[in-house]
Amino acid sequence: MLSVDVTKQLGEFAIEASFASEGRVTGLFGASGAGKTSLVNMIAGLLRPDRGTIAIDGETLDDTSRQLHVAVHRRRIGYVFQDARLFPHLDIRKNLNYGRRMNRLAEDAALWQRVTELLDIGHLLDRRPGRLSGGERQRVALGRALLSEPRLLLLDEPLGSLDEERKEDILPYLVRLRDEAGVPMVYVSHDASEMRKLATQIAIVRRGRVTAFGGSEVLPAATEPA
Repeated sequence: MLSVDVTKQLGEFAIEASFASEGRVTGLFGASGAGKTSLVNMIAGLLRPDRGTIAIDGETLDDTSRQLHVAVHRRRIGYVFQDARLFPHLDIRKNLNYGRRMNRLAEDAALWQRVTELLDIGHLLDRRPGRLSGGERQRVALGRALLSEPRLLLLDEPLGSLDEERKEDILPYLVRLRDEAGVPMVYVSHDASEMRKLATQIAIVRRGRVTAFGGSEVLPAATEPA
């Protein structure tokens, strides 16, 4: 269960958002500038809400009434950005291990095998990020996040920098993550077709507010603007 009830003033832009989700993939859908990334950054702990609460599985991560704010590194949340943000000077094996080492986790051979097979990245381990396609880099970024053993995975427009062909290549891996990885996700996108394929519950975000929450029926029709 992910519960969010927050307000945040960002210059002249205000976020006032509230939703609670038990979905395997919670979609945050809306146009660019709607406030989706700011919401995700608050869940991650990168932004503090001005007022409100954020909780995961009953554990409160933010509660402004109690001046409670759990630090980013203590939240056990994985974050995958639009650009994969891999370390160019490290090979893929070391990139994958980075999150585990930063969280001081012991090596888990079974988890390593499961993640590399799930994302089909085992053959990339000795390469550098510069020799990978955009889709391959995103799969490695997903693997790095999963190997940090998160209780929640945040994906902020992970397909946004890819062309249509690469998007179609990586979507099946995201579906497999949803169905097989056992880690709940928050998926940010302005693409309704992605949401229909991946999200199990969807929050519509408009001008900093969650205006609707539910299944795919809350998404706009193909001819309707986001």
